[in-house]
Order: sequence, then structure tokens, then C-alpha cells
Amino acid sequence: MLAETICSAVSAAGLGIAAVTAYRKRFLTATRIAAYSLVPVGLVLTGVVEWVAGIAFKPSVWLGFGVLGLSWLLFMTTRAIERRSGTTRAERKAARAAGRNEAVAPGASAPSLGAGGGAGTAATAAKPQSKPRKKQEAAASGDDFSDIEAILKKHGI
Repeated sequence: MLAETICSAVSAAGLGIAAVTAYRKRFLTATRIAAYSLVPVGLVLTGVVEWVAGIAFKPSVWLGFGVLGLSWLLFMTTRAIERRSGTTRAERKAARAAGRNEAVAPGASAPSLGAGGGAGTAATAAKPQSKPRKKQEAAASGDDFSDIEAILKKHGI
């Protein structure tokens, strides 16, 4: 009974503030305040306030909230450990997709510059890449120069 009275008083005060705001010609804000002030009365009329008051003093309800909190804590702990290990869901999904597509011979169409490069390219392509992108870009620019050096040596320059 006390909760319903408090909710009614809060709604009445909110509607009063909305009326003053509308008097100041701020109609959009007044409408928003009126909408918020009608929420407590709506909760009382639907019975939510009575329901909340009924469960607030039951130990089994608080035990249930404790169990939900514990499950949330365990979930967040596993997510933190997963992030710390460096593997994400996207990386694991890409690794599984690469495992399925391995039968297609991923390095078969790549030209080889050295002797026996075909088998090495297939083995390299099957492995998941573990280097960060900056290191890969630096290695790629270094590979470009080694390719050029190989071509120049081949032509005797």
C-alpha cells in the first residue's frame, strides 16, 4: 500500500514538472517528462510493484540472484581467459574453415620461385598465420627484395 502511494506521488510530481515545462514552451521535453512520470502509475496498475514487493523479502529469490551472479561471473571469467590466450571465435572459425578447404590444394596455383617450392607453399598455406599484420607486412616487403635479388642473380647481374 505504501509503495502504491509513493508511486502515485512520484507520478503526480512528474506531471507537475511536465506542466511547468510545457508552460515554458518546451513541448517536446514536457511530453518526454510526462511519459516518464506515467511509468510508476502504470507499474502499480499492472501489479509489478506488488510482485516486486512480494519477492523482495524471500530468501530463495536472493539465492536465485546469487546463482545468476555466479553464472555471469564464470561466463565473464572464461571470456577474459579466452581473450588473454589470443584466440577469438573468428580465428577458430577461420581455422576450421581452412581445415575443411585443405583438400582443394591451396598453393597449387601459386608460382614457385625456388626449387621444390610447391610442396612448401601448400604446407605453409595450411598452417594458420600467427604473426601480427605489421610483421607480415614487413616480411612481405623483405620478400619483394629477395625476389628481385633472385631474378637479378638468375640473369647474371
